[in-house]
Amino acid sequence: MTSAELKCLDRERAATLESLCETIVPGSSRVGPVVYIDAILAAAPEAVRDGALHAVDALAPHAGGGAEALAPLAATPEFQMVRALAIEAFYSDFVAPGAPGPGAYEEIDFRFPLASRIDKDWSYLGVGA
Repeated sequence: MTSAELKCLDRERAATLESLCETIVPGSSRVGPVVYIDAILAAAPEAVRDGALHAVDALAPHAGGGAEALAPLAATPEFQMVRALAIEAFYSDFVAPGAPGPGAYEEIDFRFPLASRIDKDWSYLGVGA
């Protein structure tokens, strides 16, 4: 995990979420998806935030078991919530401060003329550079 300060996740949930993200989107831990998800949840309505935290807690007992442990839970709302967050965190091309990267766009070779001119600004998340 990166050194970025988290806003709503405690250390235990953050570690669980990092493990879940890495299992769901292999290789994503190098961009610090927990920092992105934490910032999104901090700004989310309370009901959404509580639902996401409940989803992380529900999956926690299976977090260290890899894809095989999560497979039976794939159709649950809790898994779907965490999956959506993990995918958004990685494929938005976010790279947390202090994370080694590279981001998703580079990995999947997502390049087109206009995108190469974009200087991503994540300040709306309240995540420092």
